[in-house]
Amino acid sequence: MSTVGESSRRLMAATERTSGKLRKATTSRGATIAAFIIAAVWTIPTFGLFVSSFRQADDIKTSGWWTALSNPSFTLDNYAQAFASGDSLPLSKAFLNSLVITIPAAVVPILVASLAAYAFAWINFKGRNTLFVLVFALQIVPIQMALVPLLQLFSDGVKIGGLYILPGLGVNGLDGAYAKVWIAHTIFALPLAIFMLHNFISEIPDEVIEAARVDGAGHGKIFSKIVLPLTMPAIASFGIFQFLWVWNDLLVATVFTSGGELPITKALQDLSGTYGQSWELLTAGAFISMIIPLAVFFALQRFFVRGLLAGATKG
Repeated sequence: MSTVGESSRRLMAATERTSGKLRKATTSRGATIAAFIIAAVWTIPTFGLFVSSFRQADDIKTSGWWTALSNPSFTLDNYAQAFASGDSLPLSKAFLNSLVITIPAAVVPILVASLAAYAFAWINFKGRNTLFVLVFALQIVPIQMALVPLLQLFSDGVKIGGLYILPGLGVNGLDGAYAKVWIAHTIFALPLAIFMLHNFISEIPDEVIEAARVDGAGHGKIFSKIVLPLTMPAIASFGIFQFLWVWNDLLVATVFTSGGELPITKALQDLSGTYGQSWELLTAGAFISMIIPLAVFFALQRFFVRGLLAGATKG
């Protein structure tokens, strides 16, 4: 039995003990009652919106959603109209656009940040601490301040001495529309992703890494066979946050895409009409837009909880 396997089991056992302690502290009767009350208060408006999405427009404008419970009269017309509405950007097309934008914009930062976090945690190189502090400090840069420089970068590229290091991506056209928003979201996500994953990766016991080195493993094998599996809860936790941030984004997508490449948030903005007179369609569109985020959250929920609990206390 290898030393790496033994060290990994000790790490997992310590994590399980820590999770058990936290679970015991947060599952008392008082905490459970408080959690149910808070959940109920937060759920009531969402439930009301859900009921309204199945009601006729006239019923919505003349009575509250709770009246539908005593005199039910539901229809799927709002969902059908929401999907079909929009000439240049139907909700169905915007839904696909959001998938095309969000999946790469969530996966690419995780791949780059996990490699960078491993380097900061376990590879000694000159200026490592200074560079990590600079990366951490980038979190305080507002997105709005970076929009104009990025627009200029995508439009003109990077030119040094008459030689284009990075060509422009045609910001005024449709060429590279998705690439621009992928790059923008990746840039904005990397500082926080590197910081979060570095904190998790650096908590891996030295014995695990040293045992792998003694067995002849290089950085690539250590990262892929040891660090990546142990870091999966933290990766899933950040992945959920990043997916939700990008899926719900309107500013970045509106700046770097246009026309038929805009996401579902832009379609929802236009769905209620100029003066908000069609907000019954907005209720249906809102729940259509929630399908994918809910599926992602429930699929990664167990990893998300483990990522939040791991490293909270010493086991």
